[in-house]
Amino acid sequence: MTLVQFLFLALLFLVASGLAYAIILLMMRSPLEKRLASLASEAERSETKSEPEWHQRVVEIAGPIGRLALPKEGWERSSLRVHFMNAGFRGASAPAIYFATKTVLTFAMPAIFITHLGIWQSEVNSLSILAGIVGLAAFGYYLPTVILSYLVKHRERELFENFPDALDLMTVCVEAGLSLDAVIAKASQEIRLNSNALADELHLVTLELHAGASREQAFRNLALRTGLEEIDSLVAMLIQADRFGTSVADSLRVHADSLRSRRRLRAEESAAKIPTKMLFPLIFFIFPSLLVVLLGPAIISIHAVLLPTLSGQ
Repeated sequence: MTLVQFLFLALLFLVASGLAYAIILLMMRSPLEKRLASLASEAERSETKSEPEWHQRVVEIAGPIGRLALPKEGWERSSLRVHFMNAGFRGASAPAIYFATKTVLTFAMPAIFITHLGIWQSEVNSLSILAGIVGLAAFGYYLPTVILSYLVKHRERELFENFPDALDLMTVCVEAGLSLDAVIAKASQEIRLNSNALADELHLVTLELHAGASREQAFRNLALRTGLEEIDSLVAMLIQADRFGTSVADSLRVHADSLRSRRRLRAEESAAKIPTKMLFPLIFFIFPSLLVVLLGPAIISIHAVLLPTLSGQ
């Protein structure tokens, strides 16, 4: 028996054992346990009725798997929880779905690879099989981390691009005579036309202030949730203005001008990188297509007319 056949049989055994175990658990549940589970699910649905139905089903499926990999201690102070907040995932189900996805992909991708080898009877040496299993397991384990980092960068860019406009709106409201708490609440309503993420963050600041949190703590939580250095500096500036009684409107105007200059410089930097980024697609994709279109008819004519003439046919 080859290694591929052994792994394929082991995979079939694990799948069959898992299905049999799940069926046994479902059949052995008492009516009391079923009733309690239904009541718990109804309570969760009533608490999360604003979420779509498919999201609730995913959470119910991924919950038991995610709890196996979820860290037991230090989760509230971990950097991964900060990454979830920076990506906009503040629900309690996000860690369970994340770790369940990592666990499933870590085992599912090698299982698909082994199934492919077992079905097609591919002749591959043991070292290549082992390297493929380890590589696919590592790829499946780190893929959710890469996707989470991409979502964090995308959200930070959205916040950075819309934050100067929010500061201009806050400056106008402060100069109109509104308090800082009312300014944040008004900005969270008006900026939703451009950015839902920034509106949600400002709305959370308003909710924290209404719940009794200090203004300094609410601002620091805003900087922690966004993860932007620009918002962190704004929070420090607002805390100092609130503590020492300086003009908030002047501080907001200066900071808005600074952020607008940074946004323009970042846009110019991105525009300057375009020729370099277009170089490789031009060389490997566009130029070969142009050569085929331009030189193809000429090569066909040379092969059909000129070469027979030169050879005397």
